[in-house]
Amino acid sequence: MELDPYVTNLRMDLAAAAEAGGDQARALADRLAAPLESAARLALLEALSAAADEITRELAPGSVHVRLRGREPTFVVTPPPAESPTEPDTSAGVVPLAAPEGDEGATARINFRLSEHLKTRIEEAAGNAGLSANSWLVRAAMAALESADAARSGPQRAGRGEQRFTGWVR
Repeated sequence: MELDPYVTNLRMDLAAAAEAGGDQARALADRLAAPLESAARLALLEALSAAADEITRELAPGSVHVRLRGREPTFVVTPPPAESPTEPDTSAGVVPLAAPEGDEGATARINFRLSEHLKTRIEEAAGNAGLSANSWLVRAAMAALESADAARSGPQRAGRGEQRFTGWVR
């Protein structure tokens, strides 16, 4: 998205307002134009980020993110999954996990730092699974938590009348 037209319009409005104040006002407007341009770009980016957050809340579990490419923002839209899911692609070893109990679709955001190498590997794995990196990380976290819960609960005891054998056989 080009911010230049908006910043240019703001600069022209400032110049038009300064015309009414005479030579000193015009000189002041000229001196303020450069710092005002930076402040205007920052304000526009903050407004776009707030709008993307609001859209993400409404679109959950889909999302909208604002990214900077140079000085210009771009949008990354991850649509929510289709209402009627088709057969999951398990060729990459990814099995869909059930939503945890109490999950009503509310989302939260967390930021964390990782090495560029690990980020690249995550993006490759997500691409191979046909998922966004965010969706892939959510599934990986859920699988890890389910595995930890299973390990914590330990082996289940056999019920009455059931036989259980452990050990080595030769």
